[in-house]
Amino acid sequence: MSAPPSLKAPATAAASLVAASAAHRATAAAAAPSGASRVPPRRLRCSASGAAAVEVRAPMDWATRSLEEMQRAEDFDSFCLMGLSPLDGRYERFTRDLKPFFSEFGLIRYRVIVEVKWLLKLSQIPEINEVPPFSKEAQLFLDAIIQDFSVADAKEVKRIEKTTNHDVKAVEYFLKQKCSSNPEIAKVLEFFHFGCTSEDINNLSHALALKEGVNTVMFPVMIDICKAMCSLATQNSTIPMLSRTHGQPASPTTLGKEMANFVARLSSIGISFSEVKILGKFAGAVGNYNADVVAYPEVDWPKVAEDFVRSLGLEFNPYVTQIEPHDYISKLFNLFVQFNNVLTDFDRDMWTYISLGYFKQIVKAGEVGSSTMPHKVNPIDFENSDGNLTIANDSTVLRNLGVGLGHSLLAYKATLRGINKVQVNESRLSEDLDQTWEVLAEPIQTVMRRYGIPEPYEKLKEMTRGQAVTKDSIRQFIEGLDLPEAARSSLLKLTPHSYIGEAEFLARNIEEVVDLKSGFKIE
Repeated sequence: MSAPPSLKAPATAAASLVAASAAHRATAAAAAPSGASRVPPRRLRCSASGAAAVEVRAPMDWATRSLEEMQRAEDFDSFCLMGLSPLDGRYERFTRDLKPFFSEFGLIRYRVIVEVKWLLKLSQIPEINEVPPFSKEAQLFLDAIIQDFSVADAKEVKRIEKTTNHDVKAVEYFLKQKCSSNPEIAKVLEFFHFGCTSEDINNLSHALALKEGVNTVMFPVMIDICKAMCSLATQNSTIPMLSRTHGQPASPTTLGKEMANFVARLSSIGISFSEVKILGKFAGAVGNYNADVVAYPEVDWPKVAEDFVRSLGLEFNPYVTQIEPHDYISKLFNLFVQFNNVLTDFDRDMWTYISLGYFKQIVKAGEVGSSTMPHKVNPIDFENSDGNLTIANDSTVLRNLGVGLGHSLLAYKATLRGINKVQVNESRLSEDLDQTWEVLAEPIQTVMRRYGIPEPYEKLKEMTRGQAVTKDSIRQFIEGLDLPEAARSSLLKLTPHSYIGEAEFLARNIEEVVDLKSGFKIE
């Protein structure tokens, strides 16, 4: 069973792949600090019980390596300039961490993983005599195909696809070509893609990309946003600020409490992320294992499929058609939409606070705010975030995993930059409070209610609604009320600066409420 003649590649000895793998490990070991212990990281596994262990590498060293390969390409800068999307052009440096997972390179690599792992799984099924258990050397050979998968390998798959005009079949032929030099694996080449429909490979590939991509790239940045907001909340817990409802002056709060409101919402969404189960199917062309059952009727194919999908770190969906219905993707992206909606609110509030002068922006040397107005220091980071969140949440964009997540990631990083560039302008916050003594109408009429003074709301409405209210006019009104002396004295001490309720406590306590350890992860 050999690879199709037109797709054969120059012979590559298994020993050379193993040697290259060993050299890579030796280099990594030499770079480790003396005495450092290696904690085995998580990785995709599909090995027989009691089989020889295959060497484990750091989970994401392949991602770093692939990015380095891309950036070393002679035409990389030209590619960025010619990109149809800003994600691949102007903003590539902010979104590149997603490329190993959601680019076509990433998809091809995950397809290779699934195909190789499936061949290994077949070798563990006793009833399939035609694929006997692989030797340690053969396992290392197959593992090296995954571990050392490169941009050059992906290009070879694309070269094959020019002939097949079918992307998944091109991966199968690539693997047959790659393994034809190994005598042991060469005998079972036709068991690559055995019993599979393309969607068996694709749904697992997308599932793996989503799980690794969001855990590795998206969630850490989302946690950073929550931490930055927590810092804003606790550091500014005591700074009073005029609230606004309907855009008009309302009962005061503290700046920290307003920040705490957002992080409480975001962290709650983070917990919901941890409840999402990434699903996979492996049931053939229509979901019934038809071809598998005909070929090997004695095998419990639903159990084999479930074991295989779970071995990849995914949950198994037994009831499918040709496709896994992707309801979990809808749930996952609905959570991203919710997170993005909250962050949009935050961006717009920060834009407003900057406009009101509550925050000053740190000026960066060399930056330009306007091509014609030299004085401008615009809140471009919050504007950038707002715009990208809108694009990310567009339903048509979310169908493209990389684009939807790319615009989200671009927005998250912009928000972080914006937070890091603002400084609180306490004098401006105080100025607004000094000019809005009418906000004390609420506590005054509430105390009047307690002590049975008739029509308290109406009396305060007549005095304050649409009227110029000052400190003196408020004090005069309070002094004329028939109240117990202690109550009157308390109201006379009240100012817009001190009328903040429990805002300071709530802001200070936010770190006790927010749980960033249980959320923002998919197991």
